[in-house]
Amino acid sequence: MSQENEVRKGLAGVVADYTAVSKVVPETNSLTYRGYPVQELAKNCTFEDVAYLLWEGELPTPEQIEQRNIEGKALRELDPDLIKLIDVLPTTCHPMDVLRTVVSYLGTKDPEFFTTSEEHIQRIGLHLLAQLPTAVAYDIRRRKGLPFIEPCDKRSFVENFLYMVFGDEPDSPANNPEDIKAFEQSLILYAEHSFNASTFTSRVVTSTRSDAYSAITAAIGALKGPLHGGANEFVMHTMLEIDDPAKAADWVNNALDNKDLIMGFGHRVYKKGDSRVPTMEAAFKELASRKNGQKWVEMYDIMAKTMDERTGIKPNLDFPSGPAYYLLGFDVEFFTPLFVLARVTGWTAHIIEQYKNNSLIRPLSAYNGVPQRSIEELVSK
Repeated sequence: MSQENEVRKGLAGVVADYTAVSKVVPETNSLTYRGYPVQELAKNCTFEDVAYLLWEGELPTPEQIEQRNIEGKALRELDPDLIKLIDVLPTTCHPMDVLRTVVSYLGTKDPEFFTTSEEHIQRIGLHLLAQLPTAVAYDIRRRKGLPFIEPCDKRSFVENFLYMVFGDEPDSPANNPEDIKAFEQSLILYAEHSFNASTFTSRVVTSTRSDAYSAITAAIGALKGPLHGGANEFVMHTMLEIDDPAKAADWVNNALDNKDLIMGFGHRVYKKGDSRVPTMEAAFKELASRKNGQKWVEMYDIMAKTMDERTGIKPNLDFPSGPAYYLLGFDVEFFTPLFVLARVTGWTAHIIEQYKNNSLIRPLSAYNGVPQRSIEELVSK
């Protein structure tokens, strides 16, 4: 095959377009949002600050974020028809299926005919950012037979979501500053990551001049997969299966010997380890120290050490975030919807960027099937 027709499976190494939203800086091994290292954002900013940064290009002033928060809080309440729709969906389906359906529904209710204007797409993003946490919290509680907790406009994005899921009891994560900070840091770390599979999916849909709801619905479908966002669920399923730190090294070695996939390790972009891991690992281990989670820390350390010694492959963000979400009290099947709550900010930023300098994304393929043949020749025989 000629060089010009070289096939790059999975588009590995292919630079598809420019982006000013985020970048992994090789020299510092830092993921940056609009130039800011994500570990610094996680340490110093709220999730609302980071959403504003991704959409506007700069961190907000106190006045700007106050106004944005007022706008967002006013959009949190679900309309009764959406609640009815969620109620008729089976509790046996994956929560990502519910979330995908919710976004499609919200697209049908937008009173403004879709335009490609940045202002309109930002309004869509803000609406989804306000509505999706309420929908996820409602789905969590309805599956357990618990009453719906209405959103509270006196609480921040993170505090409100934890309140809607866990209530207002004294031991609720919604009332624990350390729990709030750990969950907020996870959302900041998950908010954006350049041309990952789901973001690229959203840009492909956008490139056809389809609407933002369609692009984000498609992105949710891509994120559901265990090779992408669904990996954080599979990390915890693995840890629950192993259950005993004394068995962790053997489990990893057996999986490697059998050439089985081990979720939560490796990343196509990072060469020196995922720069988001240290921040999330510290948050996970702090949670474990307060919530009797030392077993998971021991298992985490043994698995990471064994993988490194055998393969040199290091953990990615999903490896510490899985057990962190478990310690916070979330059901495993809801880990990927939590990812959506964060990544909708990055998707929105990329949809806006794609429209600004759009070109239809339509790669070529190298055919390796049966050569051209004739029906008439077959009939004549």
